[in-house]
Amino acid sequence: MKLNWIFFSFLIIFAQGVIAAKVDTVNTHSEAMNKDIKAVVITPDNAGQQALPVLYLLHGYGGNYADWIKKVPALSQNADQYHLIIVCPDGAIGSWYWDSPIDKGFRYETYVATELVNWVDAHYKTRANRSGRAITGLSMGGQGALYLAFRHQDVFGAAGSMSGGVDIRPFPNNWDMAKRLGSYAENPALWESYTVINQIHLLTPNSLVLTFDCGTGDFFYGVNESLHAKLLERNIPHDYSTRPGAHTWEYWSNSITFQLVFFSHFFNQAG
Repeated sequence: MKLNWIFFSFLIIFAQGVIAAKVDTVNTHSEAMNKDIKAVVITPDNAGQQALPVLYLLHGYGGNYADWIKKVPALSQNADQYHLIIVCPDGAIGSWYWDSPIDKGFRYETYVATELVNWVDAHYKTRANRSGRAITGLSMGGQGALYLAFRHQDVFGAAGSMSGGVDIRPFPNNWDMAKRLGSYAENPALWESYTVINQIHLLTPNSLVLTFDCGTGDFFYGVNESLHAKLLERNIPHDYSTRPGAHTWEYWSNSITFQLVFFSHFFNQAG
């Protein structure tokens, strides 16, 4: 009898071990850009009929929709662990998740904050309000996540950034930004208005739950320190952390584990 119980217990443990979230690559559509755009959607195995919160997770410059799940496959386990949906959209090369004022083929603010969110809510059982949505990302995606959340606080209730380019002005010749905004020398007003650090005026205390971090060896470390200081100056509550690390997947795979705890707490409190 004891051996049978041990065997039965082993079967339960084995069954639990093979349970895993579902990872799908889906085609979404952008009317604004008149094209289909791929995204990875991770849904927890034990989703059931409960409406689930959604974390939108953005890739960096030169990446694509598949970056996060390829580099951090543990995300599928995280979806189960925290009982949430994770959506990783494609942001193209160098979109910076803006609606470009000079290239109408790049309207990624409209796509992510409106078209993609509406598509996800229509195809999955979600908590379809700001208390059930968060957005974060790495590098270009970190900038994009804060940019979109600051400007669409009716859509997202929480936002984060990992090694984000939260002030673009010190980098006028990098990462295709001039292709989206024009050169800094000729279009300084656009660069001033499209940089995250100059959009803090859109926030009021506690209007958005915020977390961001950056490695001390990262080339974006200085601009993240500046964003932290400016948020403190404006009395905007936020969670900010630094630790040793550079602009690498080793850093981001560690960082996302902390941010998932943060967003899970937000979803539980808001729910």
